[in-house]
Amino acid sequence: MSAAARSRPLIAVVGSVDRVRNLNPPLRDAEAAPGACRLLGAELLRAGCDLAVFSSKSTYIEADVVQGYAEAGTAEAPGRVFAYPPRHKSVDFALPPDSAVTVQTVRDTSGEWEVSYYRTLLNCDGVLLVGGGQTTRIAGIIAMSQQIPVLPIAAFGGGAGQVWVNLDKIRNGLGDTSIALMGDDWHPDTAPKLVASLLEQRELRRAAEAAALQTDRWAALRASASLVLSVLCMVLAVAAIVLAPPAGPAGVRSLSLLLLAPLVASVGGALIRHSFEAESSPLRAAVRGLGAGLVSVLLYCASQLLTVPTLLDALDVRRLLFFTVPLGFSAGFTFDLVFERLRSGAAPAGVDPLASAAPTPAVPGQGAPAGAQAEAAPPR
Repeated sequence: MSAAARSRPLIAVVGSVDRVRNLNPPLRDAEAAPGACRLLGAELLRAGCDLAVFSSKSTYIEADVVQGYAEAGTAEAPGRVFAYPPRHKSVDFALPPDSAVTVQTVRDTSGEWEVSYYRTLLNCDGVLLVGGGQTTRIAGIIAMSQQIPVLPIAAFGGGAGQVWVNLDKIRNGLGDTSIALMGDDWHPDTAPKLVASLLEQRELRRAAEAAALQTDRWAALRASASLVLSVLCMVLAVAAIVLAPPAGPAGVRSLSLLLLAPLVASVGGALIRHSFEAESSPLRAAVRGLGAGLVSVLLYCASQLLTVPTLLDALDVRRLLFFTVPLGFSAGFTFDLVFERLRSGAAPAGVDPLASAAPTPAVPGQGAPAGAQAEAAPPR
């Protein structure tokens, strides 16, 4: 079951206080460790947690934690222990038949205990660490790297003490008081506070995940809205071509369509560009696209007026829109290139101030004025 689908926190129990083992760093105050584990187990049950354990051997802390956990269980407040032993192994915590705590063995398909062990850790809501060696230290580091709440009891040394040192740097959202409590000498009355700090980390993690999910949802909604708006801009730009007035002297309607249609297309291009960018504001993208489109279209229109000064006397808006609408879209989609060219002092791509690409005035039997070519010639 995934962490999000569980109603009760699943806490993994990891560590060892076996004084026969030569641990590095060594254990400290190992005689008090079993009693501390039983107290922590009892507090985990009272907090409504389930346990994830990996062995019932007395050399590991699971046996003491489960014992304290089971002693605190009642019919009104039962508990569950999920055992993840290596394949073909079994666990036996010798709980009485009338115990309010149930032990459920979960088999893993992997033949390597490390795979099952670390995979289980990543699926837990928290990790309790006491003593232990290199494996305990690695378990704590992996948990912290995945923002999984950890409770290293540094009072007994071992790998858990090293994890506490690293937790002091990462924090997991905890304050100085909680960090100091985990590193302090063991006192029986600190067990409830330690478990509370573990569950506090869980709540902070869940709040962060909920906030990230909400942010992703808003981002997806904004991206969808941007795409819908870009389609609307494209439709309006094409509609301007269809509704353009016939050729004739320039008026308010014809000039408005000539300038506004490519600007609308530039906004649509910028919004489509925005949909490919992970970190961008649709409003900012639209404004940048509008600026790039405005500069490109005005420069194009200025170049045509330089080439054909009488262009406005017989303006064929529909013919011009077939070029200016794609020009506006391209400028909006590649606004960064447009601004780069402007900063370098060049005209936007495709816009030559002295080009003669404009359609000739649509007056039957009349071409460009006699002096038009001479006026448009570049100085020498």
